[in-house]
Amino acid sequence: MDTGFFYVLFQTLLDVAPVVILFGFFQIFIIKKSIPNPKKVLLGIIFVIIGLTLFLIGLEMALFPIGDIMAEQLSSPSFIKNSGFSPESWKAYYWVYIFAFSIGFATTIAEPSLIAVAFKANQISGGKIGEKSLRITVAFGVALSLAVGTFRIITGTPLYMYILVGYVIVIIQTIFAPKHIIALAYDSGGVTTSTVTVPIVAALGLGLASVIPGRNPALDGFGLIAFASLFPIIAVLGYGQFLEIIIWFTKNKKHEV
Repeated sequence: MDTGFFYVLFQTLLDVAPVVILFGFFQIFIIKKSIPNPKKVLLGIIFVIIGLTLFLIGLEMALFPIGDIMAEQLSSPSFIKNSGFSPESWKAYYWVYIFAFSIGFATTIAEPSLIAVAFKANQISGGKIGEKSLRITVAFGVALSLAVGTFRIITGTPLYMYILVGYVIVIIQTIFAPKHIIALAYDSGGVTTSTVTVPIVAALGLGLASVIPGRNPALDGFGLIAFASLFPIIAVLGYGQFLEIIIWFTKNKKHEV
C-alpha cells in the first residue's frame, strides 16, 4: 500500500463518496428536505475524510509493523531457547500468550465503539449495567480470545474446532442467560472488531503465522478476529448470568433476615 498522504486521501475520498451521495440523494430527492446545518455536516465529512486518511497511513506505518515485529521477536529461536521448554513445545511460547492477552485487553478498553455501546447500555438500563464493568468484561473476553487464538496458531489445530465449540457454549448460555443481556452480548462481539482492535489483531496473527515453522499465514494467520468476536459474547452472557446470581442471592439473604 502506498502511504503517500495525497494518494491515501484520494482513495479515502473515493470510498466515502458513495456514502455521502447516498445520504444526499435520499435527503433531497426522497425525503425532499434540505440538509439541516449544511456547514456543520460538510465540516464533519471533511473531518471524517482527513481522520480516515491519517488512520490508514498510521496503520501501515506503525500498527501493522509493530504487530509483525512483536510476533517475530517473541517467537524467535534465540528468545524461545531461554524459556526453559523445548522449542517444539507449545509451552515455550508462553510470552506470546501473555502478550496476546495483554494487547487484547488494552486495545479493547480503548475501542471507541465499545465505549459508545457501554455508555448507551448504562444509560438505557438505568445504571443496572455498569459502563466500566461491561467494558472490562468485553476486554477480558477479547484478551482470552487472543491468548487462545495464538495457541491455535502455534499448535496448528483447526480453527473450526474452536469456533464450533465456542458457539455451542454461546447457544447453551443464551438459553439460560437473562433475556435483557442477550442482544447486548451479541452486539458486544461486533463492536470489538473495530478501528483499534482489528489492525493489531490481524498483524499479530499474520506475523506469528509467518515466523512459526510449518504455518501458512493465509491459512493460519487469519482467524484471530473471529475469536475476538466470539469470546466477548461468552464473557458478556456470563456477566449477565453472574449478575442474576448475585441478585438472587441478595434477595434470599433479605428474606432470611
